[in-house]
Amino acid sequence: MSRLRLACWFALVAAVAALNYAAYGDHGNGDEIYQWSSFANGVVFYALILGLVLVLAIDRWDLLALRPVVGLRAAARVAGVAIVAVLVWESVITFLPIENPGKEQGLTTSHWEPSHAAAFAANVALFVVLAPFVEELLFRGVGQSLLREWVGAVPAIAVIGVMFGAWHGLLYALLVLIPFGWALAIVRERTNSVYPGMIVHALFNAFAIVSTLLS
Repeated sequence: MSRLRLACWFALVAAVAALNYAAYGDHGNGDEIYQWSSFANGVVFYALILGLVLVLAIDRWDLLALRPVVGLRAAARVAGVAIVAVLVWESVITFLPIENPGKEQGLTTSHWEPSHAAAFAANVALFVVLAPFVEELLFRGVGQSLLREWVGAVPAIAVIGVMFGAWHGLLYALLVLIPFGWALAIVRERTNSVYPGMIVHALFNAFAIVSTLLS
């Protein structure tokens, strides 16, 4: 049964990755975060993914890793190191002669649109609250739990990072997304819970939105 769950997990992630890569280059003109349609589409998408995640975990709720964190100070240190490491690496990437990975998705322009503040706030909630919650359950919850059972902790972390990067359907941003996926997987492994990773993921997304607006 676990093998079937894992195969379905790979199929789900691969399907979304394929759809995103098929739409590569059509990410919009940078005003999606100011549109209510983006929020509505995002809610529908993440609701569907969450439903599929729950189906994958049915009768095995332990796969979600929704466990209390033991040793909050140690967990905070691990999460803090992960955040700093990813931000430092992202800063290094900006010096490479490639498109800015933070702007590749075309989600946000570099200027503020006060007339669309309500839609902006809704989309920020989508990407800072809902997206990290669902994606952590999908990758560091079900995915990492199943992979860990079959191949062990370290290979599971490696695979999760790559699949997480591919999921977004971007190219240059893989240089950031894959290491970020590894960092989140390490946090999950060290804390035995998805909660710290959700917080790190949310902070990273919030920082990405703010830095793009201020750049």
